[in-house]
Amino acid sequence: MTALGIPAAPTFDSVEDERRHRKQQLAAALRVFGRLGYDEGVAGHITVRDPEDPQKFWVNPFGVSFGRISVKDLVLVDGDGEVVEGSRSVNRGAFVIHSAIHDLRPDVVSAAHAHSIHGRALAALGTPLRPVVQEACAFFEDQGVYRDYNGLALEVDEGRRMAEALGPHRAVVMQNHGVITVGGSVEEAAYWFVSFDRAAQVQLIAEAAGTPAYLDTDAARVAHSQFGSPTLARFSFRILFDDIVHAQPDLLDE
Repeated sequence: MTALGIPAAPTFDSVEDERRHRKQQLAAALRVFGRLGYDEGVAGHITVRDPEDPQKFWVNPFGVSFGRISVKDLVLVDGDGEVVEGSRSVNRGAFVIHSAIHDLRPDVVSAAHAHSIHGRALAALGTPLRPVVQEACAFFEDQGVYRDYNGLALEVDEGRRMAEALGPHRAVVMQNHGVITVGGSVEEAAYWFVSFDRAAQVQLIAEAAGTPAYLDTDAARVAHSQFGSPTLARFSFRILFDDIVHAQPDLLDE
């Protein structure tokens, strides 16, 4: 238990238990994204490293709605983009983007990308998230911006450029495209995406209404140290997990 009363991250007795946990969190995150309207056609993907072989990652299959994905539908992809477990194919863009991130960032266990409305609206402006509210400060000095739009991310070099723009941060705004968030767990990556999109909505509304009173650098850094806590992100996602499993228990089907 942390000082805030938040339970510690889970521990596992076996690789199999940890794999099951990661896949359950991934399926739940995809359902949450579907509920929030982040799906659009075949776009969008969340990945998580396999705990036994971190060079491989689990991802949602190509052409399946976020709102219909269960644990049994997830596919395991190797470093060459080949499906080594699962019966469906993988989105080429998912492999190109996520493999580059997982390669350049060994600390990243999970990465999330979807075509949410407010994240894309912010990306259309080519601007980062600003410290307009305290929750937005989770990304203060912790986000990159990728300004070179080159069409669909289907080539390895393009994925690598996106990963390089992410740098050491937890989010990157891809101009005219959308947002990617990363974390040390599915829970973190997914929650950061939800939090980023909501903060982007606040920023867009506030800037359209007038001139926001942005937090100054010192205040934003304090808020970042609090609202940017990975432990808080994991716990916050747990609330979303419990809610979506209660409403859609079939997501846990193996």
